[in-house]
Amino acid sequence: MEFFDYYEKLFGNRWSALLESLKGEGRAVELRFGDGLEPYYLDEASVFAAKALDVQPGDEVLDMCAAPGGKTLVIASLLKGKGSLQSNDRSPERRLRLQHVIENSLPETWRGIIKVTGYDGMKFGLHKKECFDKILLDAPCSSDRHVLNSPSHLEVWSAKRVKRLSVEQGALLASAVDALKPGGTVVYGTCALSPMENDDVVKKILKKRPSMKMVEIGDLLPGADRTEFGVHILPDRSEGRGPIYCAKLVKMV
Repeated sequence: MEFFDYYEKLFGNRWSALLESLKGEGRAVELRFGDGLEPYYLDEASVFAAKALDVQPGDEVLDMCAAPGGKTLVIASLLKGKGSLQSNDRSPERRLRLQHVIENSLPETWRGIIKVTGYDGMKFGLHKKECFDKILLDAPCSSDRHVLNSPSHLEVWSAKRVKRLSVEQGALLASAVDALKPGGTVVYGTCALSPMENDDVVKKILKKRPSMKMVEIGDLLPGADRTEFGVHILPDRSEGRGPIYCAKLVKMV
C-alpha cells in the first residue's frame, strides 16, 4: 500500500521496528490536578511538547488548536491561575470536548483565566497581531499512528494529503508568528512522521519571517531524536511515546 511504501522510503531499515511500535497503545501519563477532579491521560511526549513552551505564571498564552484539551491542561497547570490562556479550536464538536475537559479536570481558580474560542487559526496573525507571550500550535496533521490503526483512514491515505497538510501547517505557523509579541515563544508540534509536516514547515517559516530564530529544546525524553530544527519522539526508540514532533522558535526583539 502507498502508506507503507511512503514511510519505508523515509525511514529505511528503521521502518519495520517503527511500524511495529506504532501498532501499540502508546505511553500515557495521568494528569490529575486535585481531589474530585477527573484525571486526564496524555501521551508523555505531548506533555513534553507543551512544557517546551516554558510557560510562566502571568504569561498571555494561546493554544491555537487546543482540542481535545490535554496540552491546555498542562499549560493551565503552569500558569496557576495567573495571566491568560485562550484555548482555541475551530470544530464545535471538539470545542465541547475541550470545554468538558477544562471544567472537569482543572481547579476553579485555574479555570477563571481560560477563554475557549472557535476562530480560524489562520486569522490570529491578522486580528491578534503581537498579542501573546507564548503560543502552542499543535497543528492538524497526518496523525499517522491513528491512520495505521484505522482501516478506513488507511484506505484513503495519500502522499498528496501530506503535502496539502504541510501547506495548511505553514499558514497556521505564519499566523502564530505574527500573533506573537517580540521576545515571545512559539512551539510548533505535530504527531506526524513525515519531515514535510515537521522540519520542512519550520525551515520555510524561518526564511519567510527573519525575526524568528530556533531555540534548542533541552532535557529530552529517553530515545528522542534531534532533527535539524526540533525534536522527534518516536515510539520505537522512546518506550512507546509519540510520535510527536516539536520545534521551539523565539521572536527577536
